[in-house]
Amino acid sequence: MSHSPIRKDKTCLNCRHVVEQKFCPNCGQENTDTRKTFHHLFIHFFEDLTHYENAFWKTIKNLLLKPATLTKEYLSGKRLSYLAPVRLYIFISFVTFLLIALFPNKVTENLTKNDKEITSNFENANTKDKEGWKEKSYLKSKTLDKSYFQLKTMKEIDSIQKYGKEDEKLSDFEYWIYEKATHVTENNTKKEIIEKFIESFIHNIPKILFIIMPFFAFFLWIFHGKKRWYYFDHGIFTLHYFSFLLLIFLVLFIVNKIGGLFGEKGAADAIVNIINFVGIVWMCYYFYPAHHRFYGESRFVSFVKSVFLFIINSLFILFLLIFYVLYIFINLH
Repeated sequence: MSHSPIRKDKTCLNCRHVVEQKFCPNCGQENTDTRKTFHHLFIHFFEDLTHYENAFWKTIKNLLLKPATLTKEYLSGKRLSYLAPVRLYIFISFVTFLLIALFPNKVTENLTKNDKEITSNFENANTKDKEGWKEKSYLKSKTLDKSYFQLKTMKEIDSIQKYGKEDEKLSDFEYWIYEKATHVTENNTKKEIIEKFIESFIHNIPKILFIIMPFFAFFLWIFHGKKRWYYFDHGIFTLHYFSFLLLIFLVLFIVNKIGGLFGEKGAADAIVNIINFVGIVWMCYYFYPAHHRFYGESRFVSFVKSVFLFIINSLFILFLLIFYVLYIFINLH
């Protein structure tokens, strides 16, 4: 709740209605001083985003521990007690991807560590041997990068396209893909490709999720009665389910980062592994009780539908990810 002082002027700034109390009886706007400090601005933003007083933690608790409760409550009309589904999803995704962007990825850390080890070897060698070894090592790393993908040069490909056998020639689409891949490997080392890929993948995950969600809701719509359930109902269920998945991912991400501060061995590492195991199991199992409680079908029917929906959505997501991985790769510079 805002603690800003109430304006002496009783005229609402929004609708010009007379305001006797703190809130305008006509439009509901708070009649407080509009000129505020950065502190008030920050608090107002956070409260507005999360509807912080009780609703935020009540929503998080139900989302984590009571599958489908939020969806049933929302569709029954009890909406002020919880965060709205869209706001909840946006808030969790914002925090999740902000933290992912702020903390380095393990793959990137290992690549940086290897670079430091190579640099250290350079510094320990004498000047003459160092220069020769550096040149050979650089050429070797470039060779390894290209041999890793086992790609022929475009000159070789063009020669095959002109003079090779018909079964050896590439189609127009295959040639285009090969040309893009060759361009990427010729202009980037393996390390650079991995770093750019990770950066692009993380940056675009929200877009992938937004693409997946309407299809996820569509598959739910196909498997359930059209007279009883609207697509909107499946959409709310999907928003809550994806919010849960992101929240679990966020919790595990934070736990692993904190656990990493205590080293990879010891009691802290064991606790982190247990939490990871429980979190992943709950993440995989969650859909079944959520589906059963929300749609009110028998446990057997819910189980069968859950399995089919899991398979269908997994295949769709796999197809989408493969397509997206290819898209990222061919667009690396």
